[in-house]
Amino acid sequence: MTTVTKLQPGPVIDEIVRLLTEHYVFPGIAGQLAELLQERLAEGAYTGAEAEELARLVTEDLQSVNGDRHLSLQYHTDQVPPKKGAAVLESIRKDFDTSLGGVPRVELLDAGVAVLELAPMLFPLEWAAEPLSAALTLASRAQAMIVDLRGNRGGDPDTVAFVCSHLLDERTHLNSMYWRDGERTEQSWSQPHVSGARFGGTKPLYVLTSNHTFSAAEELAYDLQQLGRATVVGEHTLGGAHPREGWTVHPHLEASIPIGRAINPISGTNWEGTGVQPDVPCAAADALERAHTLARAELAG
Repeated sequence: MTTVTKLQPGPVIDEIVRLLTEHYVFPGIAGQLAELLQERLAEGAYTGAEAEELARLVTEDLQSVNGDRHLSLQYHTDQVPPKKGAAVLESIRKDFDTSLGGVPRVELLDAGVAVLELAPMLFPLEWAAEPLSAALTLASRAQAMIVDLRGNRGGDPDTVAFVCSHLLDERTHLNSMYWRDGERTEQSWSQPHVSGARFGGTKPLYVLTSNHTFSAAEELAYDLQQLGRATVVGEHTLGGAHPREGWTVHPHLEASIPIGRAINPISGTNWEGTGVQPDVPCAAADALERAHTLARAELAG
């Protein structure tokens, strides 16, 4: 007979407190959250919770101070490896394999308007470069392009730069990232050369968003909007601008801790908390038709 060991929340909370203190991009808020988690633990708020329930309770507490949606305790049904960041990579590989590498749709509408759907994520560039390059090269011949991010939940900032490189004519400063580790700032630029053909920086470009669009997908929309390169159509996005790293704190639990923050070179800020505000607000379900109408009118004009 197998004996099931009950989850002990104390070691999990202690490890999350350590990770917050050492890595969270806002040290002052990290201190507040560490105190809150320890108080909640002491009063028995987590006692008796199984892994999935503990993840929900702790996430609510972690997001209670500043609403940081990247800050969470994530539950994984399958046991996750202990290596930092491995839990997410393992969980998204199936999505990559079943979504044509993150480009489930490339379609040519009338008037020469191409639709390029990027979903469900902007996958790590070492995975996604080939399918993205093929899709972007195919769509580059269109007279106008609609990039559909309504179902995209985020991903890799390097992949954002890769996509932008096909939609601009020259090397361009897209974003900067402040990292708490070393208190350093790194710039993100589009690439001066791409494999395949560019759509370029002059033809009409529209980006579709929903209130599910998140993280790196928001960066793609925000960067292009701030550059004046694209018109954003749809709903305001979720509002997550802090890159995160994941640490396994239990065989089924991963602590997601933001370790940096985005700084746009034009706005001097980012979309954290506010989301990307569309240039043409409309229901997400209507965004494709609305953008297609706008593109046809722009081409006719």
